[in-house]
Amino acid sequence: MSSYAKELEIAQLAVQRAAILTKRVFVEKAKGTVSKDDKSPVTIGDFGAQALIIAALKHNFPEDEIVAEEEAAQLREDANLRSTIWELVKSTSLSDADAEKALGGAIKSEDDMLTFIDHGASKGGAKGRIWAIDPIDGTKGFLRGGQYAVCLALMVDGDVKVGVLGCPNLPIDDAAPLTSSMESDQSSEGRGCVFAGVLGQGAVSRPLTTGALAPSQDISMKRISAIGNATFCESVEAGHSSHGDQAEIAKKLGIVNPSVRMDSQAKYASIARGAGDIYLRLPVSATYQEKIWDHAAGDLIVREAGGAVTDIYGKRLDFTIGRTLAGNKGVVAAPASSHAQVLAVVQEVLKV
Repeated sequence: MSSYAKELEIAQLAVQRAAILTKRVFVEKAKGTVSKDDKSPVTIGDFGAQALIIAALKHNFPEDEIVAEEEAAQLREDANLRSTIWELVKSTSLSDADAEKALGGAIKSEDDMLTFIDHGASKGGAKGRIWAIDPIDGTKGFLRGGQYAVCLALMVDGDVKVGVLGCPNLPIDDAAPLTSSMESDQSSEGRGCVFAGVLGQGAVSRPLTTGALAPSQDISMKRISAIGNATFCESVEAGHSSHGDQAEIAKKLGIVNPSVRMDSQAKYASIARGAGDIYLRLPVSATYQEKIWDHAAGDLIVREAGGAVTDIYGKRLDFTIGRTLAGNKGVVAAPASSHAQVLAVVQEVLKV
């Protein structure tokens, strides 16, 4: 197998299996609720998807470290929540026997499930092979039936080598334009994609399936012939990115298209395949540090699709520091040929 071919295959299958669980949680638990209490659908989906992904990684790469969001202490104390998640985990599998076998098959017991969840406690850093997982990125999008992503990336000595995003509610058609309607009540018909990239090998998309991997096609960012015609992606939540600064940046660039707001790393995926053009995540707090699992996969996929990704100072995102991007502020992602122009206006508006 070529460089990182096994890692790429396992990562895509693991994300695909976890996405099955998240879709089940939405249908069975989430419709009609916006609860964020400890038994919320997000909690169930986060724990269940994380357990399934880590089980697949530990089966194939037992020595690798893992950085993930959840830990099982809450489940060890809450039998009802633990049981709810276990019922989903033990009954979620890929429909293709060979694909499921490649992931190691079903988790054997409830205790094993808890152990796998707790394997995500790595501190990260600049040495060794470390996977970063966000089992449900975009929790409010998930609850709305809008955009969310199952995110997985492999870093080797702090450099992202493999990135995979499962986006169950994005259109399969790479050419489908971004619209504001993507943020709620998306039916599954014609929707669901897996995006993947390997450093130096380009980026691809393929339809999300419940079994073996579907055929893939190469993706690339759209070259912006006139910056005024570009489309911005930004976060739905004003608490995640400054909408006012973004509007001022768009005005100075002469961009007239309204920004498309969506949750999660689906924004990275959307610009990587040319459905959008520019993704800005502008700081709203001097002290907030982005989590590595919120950016590692998307950063690589955009760069492999012909984009450039930096922070607001023009520095590459630094995944060597630990569980956060402590050395960076904000994100500016755009086609490589337009990135400097966009960054200059970002810096002018933010006065950096």
